[in-house]
Amino acid sequence: MPDRCLLYYITDRTQFPGEETARRQALLAKIAEAARAGVDYIQLREKDLSTKELESLAREAVCAIGEVKLATDHRPPTTALLINSRTDIALAVGADGVHLRSDDVSPTEVRDVVRRAADHWPLTTDHFLTTVSCHSPADVIRAATDGADFAVFAPVFEKKDRPDTSPAGLETLRQACQANVPVLALGGVTLENAAACLEAGAAGIAAIRLFQKNRIEEVVRALRRI
Repeated sequence: MPDRCLLYYITDRTQFPGEETARRQALLAKIAEAARAGVDYIQLREKDLSTKELESLAREAVCAIGEVKLATDHRPPTTALLINSRTDIALAVGADGVHLRSDDVSPTEVRDVVRRAADHWPLTTDHFLTTVSCHSPADVIRAATDGADFAVFAPVFEKKDRPDTSPAGLETLRQACQANVPVLALGGVTLENAAACLEAGAAGIAAIRLFQKNRIEEVVRALRRI
């Protein structure tokens, strides 16, 4: 098991009630809550938004996390913001990196884009993070070979909202964790089964509902006790 469980919150504002403005504000409040609680990574995954809307929301998310860091005098949180699939938006708003779909461009291509971008304006992070969605051990090996910072492996367990999707299971997760890259477990992960994921070799836990539907501070405390 890892010395410290990495925590990765994936956003979904559509789970919040109300009109779009209310859901957006609820999401930004949850992002700030996650930063205060010490969540390591937040993936802004609002796939239905237009480029303009996503960029606007991403800028607000960067500001929300930044305000939390400024307000924390002792050991400010180091929460990193990743933008789902949009390297261009991540660079434009000063996010910490990008999360790639399994069928997306490779981390190698992302590094080339970042390198070219650095020739025109300074980056706001010393290391632009690249993470990858993986659904098989082979995907994880490919991510490691391409230089991803870590892989998000899913689905480990059955998901209530996706009963048609076959879970990979703990043994396949264990195989995936043999690759030379940290692996985070995603998909049906709860406080009750998170320990089994870490025992299988996962470096941490990724989730949407686990963070959005609960008080994040309590979730973080419980996961970090495992």
